[in-house]
Amino acid sequence: MDAEITKILVSKEEIAEMCSRLGKEITEDYRGKQVILICVLKGAFVFLADLIREIDLPCEVDFMSVSSYSGKHSTGVVKIIKDLDTNITGKHVLIVEDIVDSGLTLKHLRDLLDTRNPASIRICTAFDKPDRRKVEIFVDYIGMEIPDEFIVGYGLDLDQRYRNLPEVAVLNPELTNAEAGPEVEKDEVSELGGQE
Repeated sequence: MDAEITKILVSKEEIAEMCSRLGKEITEDYRGKQVILICVLKGAFVFLADLIREIDLPCEVDFMSVSSYSGKHSTGVVKIIKDLDTNITGKHVLIVEDIVDSGLTLKHLRDLLDTRNPASIRICTAFDKPDRRKVEIFVDYIGMEIPDEFIVGYGLDLDQRYRNLPEVAVLNPELTNAEAGPEVEKDEVSELGGQE
């Protein structure tokens, strides 16, 4: 797998520090509130597992899966693959994402959850690519900003591969072109692979 990776962008140690910092911020901001963390599948599950162990509060967890991409190709339609099992009315919702880039699907998801009358909605992402933003969306908690490169590992994938890497790595561009076709706009929520 070494030949497929051009460099390690974020180390395991940096990830641990990031999760600790975010956990402390979230603990402070939500103290005394009923909070539910909504993990956006599949990419955010690794981040959620680390993050929640750094949050010193009683909190609920639920999962959603929303798709607009297959590989690197946009289907043009945002669809719910798995909806919440929990009623979020009156609860403080924290959407947990692995990566935010264009913001298109995340905005759709936030607007959808807002119709269910939560007490509040905030967004937490491990990684942010602000240079790729297509719509205005505020991200409340950002682990770190990263450059506009195709990354894998720590839950991020290319066609379901590389999620198990403990660091965040930059994938060889020749590999992404060969396996997934020409580069198209990526979004932050992808059930079927590609950059979330």
